[in-house]
Amino acid sequence: MEQIVRADIAAFGAGRADMANAMIEQSGVRVRPERNRGRSAGINPSGRFEPVTRHAFDDGWDSIEDLPPFRTEVQVEKPRTIITRNDSPDISFDRSINPYRGCEHGCVYCFARPSHSYMGLSPGLDFESKLFAKPDAARLLDKELSKPGYQPRTIAIGTNTDPYQPVERQWRIMREILEVLEARGHPVGIVTKSALVVRDIDILARMAERGLAKVALSVTTIDRMLARTMEPRASTPAKRLEAIRQLSEAGIPASVMVAPIVPGLNDQEMERILDSASAAGAREAGYVLLRLPLEVAPIFKDWLLRHYPDRYRHVMSLIRSMRDGKDYDSEWGKRMKGSGPYAWQIGRRFEIAAKRLGINTVRRRLRTDHFVPAARQYEQLTLL
Repeated sequence: MEQIVRADIAAFGAGRADMANAMIEQSGVRVRPERNRGRSAGINPSGRFEPVTRHAFDDGWDSIEDLPPFRTEVQVEKPRTIITRNDSPDISFDRSINPYRGCEHGCVYCFARPSHSYMGLSPGLDFESKLFAKPDAARLLDKELSKPGYQPRTIAIGTNTDPYQPVERQWRIMREILEVLEARGHPVGIVTKSALVVRDIDILARMAERGLAKVALSVTTIDRMLARTMEPRASTPAKRLEAIRQLSEAGIPASVMVAPIVPGLNDQEMERILDSASAAGAREAGYVLLRLPLEVAPIFKDWLLRHYPDRYRHVMSLIRSMRDGKDYDSEWGKRMKGSGPYAWQIGRRFEIAAKRLGINTVRRRLRTDHFVPAARQYEQLTLL
């Protein structure tokens, strides 16, 4: 967004975060605080495919006062297939499932935000409040697993939007997916920021006993105040650590993702997060540096100026030092870990802490030999 770009230049050139904040306020792109209470994004820019942009300004009729707060709305999406394939060389899975589009957790740094542009919606507040649920996901999954020649490999869930976001309590789509995967003996790896995952311990424990399931909890910070502003509707850090403990005690392989690491904001907590997760029972861990693709960059910058204006220049300077001077570098092999001295230092710190705690000494591989290749209801009838 042009207004955020100009504010960024002002924050660096004049060294004045207050000037940058004033520029954004005057531009009309920032949503009033009473409308986005409980959300992280402070702007709702049009998606990159839209021909127009939206700006709020007072036209003299006091119409701004009448705008309602952003409330969570859920629409039904009916896809033809549910398994998404990828061939990215720097990630460990080739297939995934997303039960929902958009995420009520509202993490300001979420790299999935730009996907809302494909729906004609904003990656800003729309991403957090206008959600899409896929209630046919379990049926579609069972059908796809029944196709002749299907070869089982671990299905990743939670790699884009969180399958255990708050609306899952009502829709229960994730639980239905797990029921299908358990019946078919298909391996699954889950990543979540929600303690709601413990609701499904009964299914996950049975699957884990057969080597079919593992769960990773993403813990960004131990600081509740930082978590409250950065990921407002996700489970508190303490509840995520408690979820790791409950999963581990139930025999489910639990790991921790220190993600994302925001230099100058939460990178100093990395060792503490690993210590806490290890004490809770995590035996594997990973980390990812902050990613700011497409519309995520202006949303994050606006958030940083609103909540941590005194750290703006420092944080953005460190980010660019690890991205070859840019806000983001999408090159495979570099997008997750970054490059340069500061990124190297973070990597070495992680390795030292993991070694000290005995984390990642053994990597749990899920099994595929339990897979049941075809469901009876989809088999072709044999003529007698």
